[in-house]
Amino acid sequence: MKIETRAVHAGRQIDSTTAAVAAPLHLTTTFERQADGSYPTGFEYIRDANPNRNALEACISELEGGAAAAAFASGSAATMVIFEALSPGDHLVAPEDLYWGIRVMLKEHFADWGLETTFVDMTDTTAVERAVRANTRLILAETPSNPMIRITDIRRVAEIAHQAGAYFACDNTIATPVLQQPLALGADLVVHSATKYLGGHDDTMCGLVVAKAENPLFQKIRKLQKTAGAVPSPFTCWLTLRGIQTLPYRMRAHCENALQVAAFLNQHPRIEAVLYPGLPDTAGYQIAAKQMSLAGGMMSILVQDDREAAMAVAAKVKVFTRATSFGGAQSLIEHRASIEAPGTKTPDNLLRLSIGLEHADDLIADLAQALK
Repeated sequence: MKIETRAVHAGRQIDSTTAAVAAPLHLTTTFERQADGSYPTGFEYIRDANPNRNALEACISELEGGAAAAAFASGSAATMVIFEALSPGDHLVAPEDLYWGIRVMLKEHFADWGLETTFVDMTDTTAVERAVRANTRLILAETPSNPMIRITDIRRVAEIAHQAGAYFACDNTIATPVLQQPLALGADLVVHSATKYLGGHDDTMCGLVVAKAENPLFQKIRKLQKTAGAVPSPFTCWLTLRGIQTLPYRMRAHCENALQVAAFLNQHPRIEAVLYPGLPDTAGYQIAAKQMSLAGGMMSILVQDDREAAMAVAAKVKVFTRATSFGGAQSLIEHRASIEAPGTKTPDNLLRLSIGLEHADDLIADLAQALK
């Protein structure tokens, strides 16, 4: 079946008790045990499993073409558990352009814990290959990346990881399974901040890890999900699953709008560069064209001059909202360097744009007046 059909039906079934078409919300934290000590429904305690969480995990597994999935309280929690499934003394290769919260996590927590990390330009597969060591257990990629929108060759990096006996995890948050299928290209794990496009409405926070196979690493991830309890609430799972129903159609609209906005900005005299893989003159365009069906709804722009000039543009928008995050119906604009950790490599004149579902003409007009 096509992804539009699977997004509507995956993980869902008619409620056996009431015949309700919409999934019921199971807010209970615990489940009744039978007199013989058994749990015939398969549910015992909310940290272990919940019907709404099971449905979400089944849905994203099917959309990503995976064997299993584990849901967490946030995208950061999902990524953190992958690191925790490794061992002190293991080595990780991670991208230089990585969501700043994960970079802080690796540098300030897992370094003390004993996990070694080498940050590389993930677009340079030769550099990735050189970074691999005898104790490398994981290569992590984020493509398109945040906030520089860089493109990693998923198939080639997967080959490098497997040749080294390591796992390869790919953050697919920006592309979603609608635009990109990392597991089919060789990845072992896919990570999502479902807070973004999967939920799609800026009203819920959730993270997901999808495994191509229930390998030893994923078995540890599943055990940590149960023992640590960093799981999403039933209502969060319910909202995320509802958001996924419209994901294919929303993603096409995000992409259509983004391409028009990128084309406008690409010829504007006040814009130094537009970082968007849908533009032929953008680095990574050729690889993105091979592994993505469309170029996505995210872009970053470099405003001519300096930090003050970029901040001034963000201050003048009227349709865009000045806010962090991305993937919702409304368009957002943000000066990334000012909220990231000290020492960030994000350029001071960079603005990140999440292109929403408004009419493209209105978004372009808003940016045009802000750039005057």
